[in-house]
Amino acid sequence: MAESPAVNDARGRIRTDQPHTARIWNYWLGGKDNYPVDQQAGDRIRQLHPGIGEYALADRRFLGRAVRRLVGEYGIRQFLDIGTGLPSADNTHEVAQRIAPESRIVYVDNDPIVLAHAEALLVGTPEGRTDYLDEDLRNVDTILEQASRTLDLGRPVALMLLGVVIFVEEDEEAYGLVRRLVDALPAGSHLVLSHTVTRPDMPDVDAAVAFWNENGTPKLTQRTPEAVTRFFDGLELLPPGVVSCNRWHPETGDGELPPEVAMFGGVGRKG
Repeated sequence: MAESPAVNDARGRIRTDQPHTARIWNYWLGGKDNYPVDQQAGDRIRQLHPGIGEYALADRRFLGRAVRRLVGEYGIRQFLDIGTGLPSADNTHEVAQRIAPESRIVYVDNDPIVLAHAEALLVGTPEGRTDYLDEDLRNVDTILEQASRTLDLGRPVALMLLGVVIFVEEDEEAYGLVRRLVDALPAGSHLVLSHTVTRPDMPDVDAAVAFWNENGTPKLTQRTPEAVTRFFDGLELLPPGVVSCNRWHPETGDGELPPEVAMFGGVGRKG
């Protein structure tokens, strides 16, 4: 099948001489959509923060557990996933449609690297539907208007914001963007959000982020766990609240909590 003009254009805009977050994340997850420059940066960050691989895996597994719970326990059948990143194992539509084949998912990203791989995100079940929007998180009105072609915004939607508001540096802008998106969704909708945190007992994370911001693109912003919790203001924060992603309903089987990682997440319900 021939690639779309948009995908061809995206491929032409991809830089392979500079490390990129999406490709480094893909490298840490064991993917193949990365280049030597990404691997070198990823290895350097791992030297500064040896647990970074678990950090990436914890975020991906948090996504899977949250989607399964929302579909299985709360009856959610629609997902708006903004800041999708490169396709990996168990993308949102795969997890949701495995349980409820009629689920509908709209992915949103404005990264040419992600757009170039978008076709992999559009293979869903015959009963459901997946779509991809090439848009920036800041274009809230456009995202909602275009997403409404696939999703019924009069019915509950799960808004997925995993590791994306870390790219919005100003706090009030970040909170405002999330609030505008949540406000546009009906009661019964959910916010699933994860974010890199900074804490006094995690100095290696601060060093890794500082290295990244000096050498890679786009820049990252850390926030405290308390600041991350503020994204859920006005929502019913589901237990166990905002916690390390690998401690959100872990599937360890032995009741033991895994070690914390510096990616915290939570799920909130709109009443």
